[in-house]
Parts: sequence; C-alpha cells; structure tokens
Amino acid sequence: MYQVVPGGAGGTITDVIPKQKHTKDTRSLVGAGVIGLILVIAAVTAWCYYIASLRKAELLKTQLLDLNKDGYIIRNQGGSIVFKMDFRSGTLDLDSCSKDGEVLSCDRTTDRKLNFFIITVRPKDPVQCYRVRWEELVPDIPVEHAMTYEFGHWYGGAVTANQHWPISISGQQAPKPFVTNDIYSNRNEFGGILESYWLSSNATAIKINNSVPFHLGWNDTEKTMYFQARYNDSSFKPNPGEAPVAELSYRVCVGSDVTSIHKYMVRRYFNKPYKVPAVDMFRHPIWSTWALHKNDIDQEKLLMYAANISKYNFNCSHLELDDRYTRHYGDYEFDPVKFPNASAMFSKLESYRFLVSLWIHPFVNYESENFHTCVEKGFFVREPTGRLPALVRWWNGIGGILDFTNPEARDWFASQLRSLRTKYGVSSFKFDAGETNYLPWKFSTKIPIRDPSFFTRRYTEMAIPYNDRAELRSGYQSQNISCFFRPIDRDSVWGYELGLKSLIPTVLTISILGYQFILPDMIGGNGYLNHTSGIRALPDRELYIRWLELSAFMPSMQFSIPPWEYDHEVVEIAQKYTALHESIVAPRVLELASEVLHTGDPIVRPLWWIATSDETAYKIDSQFLIGDDLMVAPVLEPGKQERDIYLPAGHWKSYKGERFNIEKPLHLTDYPVDLDEIAYFVWVK
Repeated sequence: MYQVVPGGAGGTITDVIPKQKHTKDTRSLVGAGVIGLILVIAAVTAWCYYIASLRKAELLKTQLLDLNKDGYIIRNQGGSIVFKMDFRSGTLDLDSCSKDGEVLSCDRTTDRKLNFFIITVRPKDPVQCYRVRWEELVPDIPVEHAMTYEFGHWYGGAVTANQHWPISISGQQAPKPFVTNDIYSNRNEFGGILESYWLSSNATAIKINNSVPFHLGWNDTEKTMYFQARYNDSSFKPNPGEAPVAELSYRVCVGSDVTSIHKYMVRRYFNKPYKVPAVDMFRHPIWSTWALHKNDIDQEKLLMYAANISKYNFNCSHLELDDRYTRHYGDYEFDPVKFPNASAMFSKLESYRFLVSLWIHPFVNYESENFHTCVEKGFFVREPTGRLPALVRWWNGIGGILDFTNPEARDWFASQLRSLRTKYGVSSFKFDAGETNYLPWKFSTKIPIRDPSFFTRRYTEMAIPYNDRAELRSGYQSQNISCFFRPIDRDSVWGYELGLKSLIPTVLTISILGYQFILPDMIGGNGYLNHTSGIRALPDRELYIRWLELSAFMPSMQFSIPPWEYDHEVVEIAQKYTALHESIVAPRVLELASEVLHTGDPIVRPLWWIATSDETAYKIDSQFLIGDDLMVAPVLEPGKQERDIYLPAGHWKSYKGERFNIEKPLHLTDYPVDLDEIAYFVWVK
C-alpha cells in the first residue's frame, strides 16, 4: 500500500489501490459492455419515441379522419379512403396540435402562428361531417387546400360554357375568383349560376362557407382542385375596418350513398323556394321574340307573332317581348316609333288572352335621360374610391349599373317596373344579366359587400314581386327566390360548348345546386350562325327537332324561333310534343315542384339518383330522370335515328309499350328512335 503524505493539494490522506494494466481480453469485454449499453439505451429511446408517435397518431385521429402535417384523409365506414385534402398554405407543427373531445386544433405551422381546427359533427347516422377552418393571423397570406378528386366522379360548382356531367377537368388553372360571370361572352369563366358546393359519387360532399373569399383552381396532372381564400389581388374585400386576413372554412360530409348525402346537404345548407311559380309556366310554352327578331322587334311583328301562335293552335304561358322595345337602354317607356300605340297593343293582346312579360336589365346607358338622374342621386355602382359612378361596358353599349345594395336605387328600379305593370298590364319580367363580370374591378357599393356574387343575389331579389312568371339567368344563394332560372343562351350547334349536348349536363348541374324551377334556353338555340356573328339564320332542321323533343321533358318549354318557320311536318311535331309535355310531363313536374318547397330535391335527376351502386350510371350525361319514375333518352347526334340506352335495374315500360323487368342494368344497343320520336321509359309496378 502506498501512503499519501499529508499537506498535499487535496489536503486528505487516502488509501489507494494501485492501477493494474488491462489485458487485451479485458478491453474487449469492456467495449462489448459499452456497446450493449448504448444499444439498450437506443432501444429504450426508440420505444419511447414509438409510444409517443402512437399517442400522437391517436391524438390526430377523430372518427374516420386522420390528420397529418401535410393534410388529412377521410375514410368511409368500410375503411376505404373517400376524401383527401392537402395543405398548400404550410406544414402543420404537430407539436402545437391538441385534441379536446371531438376538436382537433393546431396553432402553428413550421414557420408561423395560425388558427386551425377540425371539429367532428355527428348528425344522425349514417352521415358523418367535419367542420374545417384554417385562419391566417397575418394579412394578405392566402390559404390554399388541394382536394384530390380521383376517388370518385364529381358534380356541382357552377354552370360552364363547356358543360360535362360529371365534371371534366383539363389543363391547369391558378385559383381565380369563384364568382358569377356571363359565359356567353367569357367562355373560360364560371357561369351565372354557381354555389360553392361539390358532390362525389363516393358519397362525399364539400360545402365552402359563404363568408370565404373563395378562389378555385385545378391541375389535371395532379388530379387536384385548389380551394383558396385570399384578398390580395382579388375582387373580394374584407369587412370595413377588418384586416385582410384570409380564412378558409368549409364542411366535409360522408354518407352511405350519393343520393342520401346530397339530400342531407340540401336540407341543411341550401335555401328553399317558398312557393311554386304559375302553373301555366309548367304546362304551356313561353314564346320569346328574341331568336326570331333579335332587337329588330316592333308592334306589328309582336302582334303577328301572337296571331301565328293562335293560328297554329299552340298554347301560350306568356309572350316575352325581348330586346329592344325602348329608344335607349335604361328607358322604361316604349319607343314611340317602333310601338306607336303600345296601350292599344296590350289591350289587343289581352283580348286574345295573351299575357306579356318584358325583357329587363340592370344597366342605364349614358344616352338615356335616366342616366343623369341616376348619377345625381347616386344610384350607380361606383369606382373603387366611392367618389364617382363607374362606367361599365356591356353587350349593348356603355353606361352605369344600378347599385342594388342601395335601398333608394332598388326602390327607383322597382318603381319603374311597377309603372310598366300599371300602365300596360305587363305580367312579369325577364331579368337579364346580373353577373359580376359587369361590375368594375374593385367596385364600391352603398352597402359594402365582401363577395362580388352577393351583388347577383341582390339583383335576383328584384324578381320576387313578379315570381309567378319571372325569369332569371343568374343566381347565387338565390334558391328561395321562387322563380324560373334560365341557363345562359345556347348556340344553335350540337356539341357540348353551349350546344344541344350541354343542355342535360347544365340542367343536372343547376338541379344539384338547388335550383329546381328550370327554364331551358330557347328551342333550337339563339339562331346565330356562331357566337360571334349577328347574322340571322334558322337552326338546322334536324337540330331544331331534337332540341324540341328534349325540351318537352324539361320543367318548362320556351319557343323563340317558331316551328312554322320550317314546314308543316315540324309544326305537327311541335304540336305533338307540346301536347305530350302538358299531358305527361307537367303533371309529374308540378307534383315534384310542391315537394321542392320542403325537400329541395331535384325535379330533373341523374340516373344515379335511383342507382347509387351502379358505376356506369355515374358517367351517363345523355339521359335523365323526371322524379324517380320517368327516364328520358333523347337523340343528341346529327344523322342518327337510333341510340344506345342504359336502363337501370327495375320494371320499365317504354313509350312503344315494351316491358323490361330486369334485375340488373340493361344496355339497349342501337335502339331505334325515329326523327319524330324521343325514347322514354316509365317505371311500372
């Protein structure tokens, strides 16, 4: 033993065992022990992380939804993924996330603070809904989520110039304002009737909240639709006094089948009409002067038009006197040159039991005496500063557009319509335009509005006093206006771009958006050679006949180019189908119309409405149902006197008397349909 001498640096005396020199084997054992210890520590650490990750994964689940840093997925009751949304605004910091009951919330991305939550809403089974909200806290940062659309066929959104059923997405589009537009003039925009609602064949639906400054884009390579909220470089505006802080909020609901989930969404989130329009609007055709005479209409031509309707023994809901019966656009009195005795004309038409509606619009051109009145009284929509009225260009010139958020402007416009009704006995009005593309960029209104399409809503409200026979071509949150809504003008062509083939997809889309009193456009289209030419030309005879047959199975019919412009055979076909519409279609439609007030269910329905498990039915765009028991399959191709028909399983009787009692769907190949026929089938018990 060695002894340490007292008084050293440590100040202590200690017995020490001298170090021994390790052998090679001893060093190996020590090294192995250290490695083993490290492995044990690593295993314990990995296990702890694994347990933590399991707890975090469990934390970020709610019912059938799984949240991750980049988005979330939703499964159906069978475990299949039916909905996938990716976050394009940032990556969630999952450490900032927590769960409280049915609420998942996070307050950070990887680089900034935010408010984010998903709340599970459990209505009656089998519907499961989720409220999603992503709110930025810094102004002018957009919020964008990307929905994958490859899990099913999608429907809804907006009418478009090139309409397909289901929605057909092609190319790439950066998010743009989801607002109403005149797609006859702007064919790549969203149409005049739209709602931020989409429905999928896999029984999933999404409804964007109306408060969102909503922009929509897409990418067909990624198979995604971009849902974006932003104020920067947009026609949307925050409320006065509020910072332009974007919020994207919406609901996603999953059900057992597409029909039931749509019924749920319509009942919960859509307005309903409060009354049914005039019965004659369903039973008898409307006769418009537009396609036949365009703006070259006068008193003599209108009286002759009415005389020919009687001469050829057609019924008439009402006559529609279209553009242009005034001297200037914005006048509310008849042009004394074109209509030298308007009062006598109306009296004569009334004696023949013709009701008359007038074409009307929200514009006052600068040539009109009313332009100066509206400027002085502040009735026009104004430029962004709000100091000056804005001049706008529309298809009939330049003028101001009435500000329907201004109560005084509304009263003035309404008084002009009342005056026409009182003086001449006008029955109603055809309200044209109303889309937001006619508003100036960054416009100003008497009562500020965040969403430009709310201007459309305010305009549609002007039709309420005349809704028995009123007609609107634009709509946004306007389902309760209780009027007939007309898709934008069609060209006299066969195809999907505003042609005959677009009619069924357009009507089905409008129906899904909650607008059930639908007036398809004029039979045969507008009579232009094409959409840029003003030259008058009769539509192709075969096209006109096929259009007529299809229109007979719509909620209402509208003639403009009359059948006697062709020949006696076309007149007879027209008489046959107006009679068929009155006897077979109108009674069914009227029965369904009364149900719409309570349910909002479509009158015109897709085939999948009664065949929710039938994959083929989801893709059919050339057949439709009236209610559940009348299936229609028109010929939509030139030169064809046959077509393929898809019959869902059930008990059907054809218009020819054939019976089909089938347990599985049936394809009828090259089913013969003569030129004066349309194939339809009735459900029989």
